[in-house]
This record gives sequence, C-alpha cells and structure tokens, in this order.
Amino acid sequence: MDINTHSTVADVATNLPATIRVFQQNGIDFCCGGKRPIAEACADRGLDADVVVGALRASVAGGGPERNWTEAPLAELIAHIQARFHEPLRKELPRLQAMLAKVVDRHGDRHPEVLPALQETFAGLQRELLDHMRKEDAILFPAIVGLEADGGTIIRIDAPIHVMETEHEDAGRALARMRELTRGYTPPPEACPTFRGLYYGLAELERDMHLHVHLENNVLFPRASALAHST
Repeated sequence: MDINTHSTVADVATNLPATIRVFQQNGIDFCCGGKRPIAEACADRGLDADVVVGALRASVAGGGPERNWTEAPLAELIAHIQARFHEPLRKELPRLQAMLAKVVDRHGDRHPEVLPALQETFAGLQRELLDHMRKEDAILFPAIVGLEADGGTIIRIDAPIHVMETEHEDAGRALARMRELTRGYTPPPEACPTFRGLYYGLAELERDMHLHVHLENNVLFPRASALAHST
C-alpha cells in the first residue's frame, strides 16, 4: 500500500499496523476519527503532513540485520540490551495496556472467551517484566560489568543468572498463552483499527522478547558465567 497525504488515516492503520505508533506519537486519531485524509488530520494538529508521511513510510520499511554480539565487550552488549529492549519496553508495555483496556471495554462482551483472559495474562506479564528489568539493571548487569572489569576474580553471578533464566521461562509461557488466546494474533474480521493495532503490537512484543531473551540467555549469560569461572 502506498502511503501519501491523500491516504486516509484509518486505511493506513488498518492495512499497515506498524504505522499506529506514528499516529499515536503525533496524537492522530486512527480509530473512530480516522476516516479522513492524512493531510487533513495533520492540519488539525498543526503537523507537517509530508514529515508525518515520511515517518509512516519509515515505520514499515524494516531494519538491517542484528549485529553479532558474541565477541563484543560485555558492557557494550549490556548497553545495547538496555537501549534496544529495556527502555522501549518500559514505554511499550503501558501503551499496549491502554489499548487492551480500550478493546476490552468496547469489545469484551463480544469476545468473552478471549479478551478478559488476554488482559489478565498481559497484566501479569507486564508486572513480571518490569520487576525483572529492574533487577537486571540494578543488580545483575552492574555485577557483570564489574566482573568484566575485574577479570572474574571476586564476583559470583551464577545464582542471579539462574533466577533471570527462570523468569524468562515464565515470560515465555505468558507469551505462548497470549498467542494461543488470540489464535496467532489474528484479529476478528470486524476488528477496528485499535483492535488490529493491539494484536499487531502484541505480536511485535513477542518477536522482540524472543530476540531479547536470546541475547541474554544464549550470549550474555554464558559469556559472563564463563568469565566468572575462568580464574
């Protein structure tokens, strides 16, 4: 689908859910008030329509391949994890929570077998992830940075790593449950743009969590543990 200033907001949001973040960031109604051209919506918000269209196109353009982190300094890998996953996740979880509350309020009675359980599962996942990242940022990650700086002489990290890996497993079960409830994040045919955007956002959350956990479980933690036992 080509995105231009004449495209309607609702059509773009419905066909290209990745654009929803851009609409939200700019305060553009893509749901009930979305059946109007982007140019008109931008004019009402005092926005440059060409700039917004550029951001919308960029949101669906995709990115390059992930860097190989198996040989980078651990401190650099940790900084990447925090910037690429932790910081965005702290913003994305409340955004998805708000969208989910809106969808449950408007459509929960028509999908009682899905939406209440989805909301409950997501709420638990959100609590666990926020606590999990807090512990990593405050305790484990500084310990690993110190371990690398000290050459593995004094710091013991096996126990906290085990705790983090167990919590990763818990998060994986919650993600699997949400995928099961939504039948692979497939919105019902009558779903509004917010409903579709929610499912797209949850699918992206799952995708990012898989990358996130991979970098920690399979790259960061084994390297840090090996360093801790190297002396």
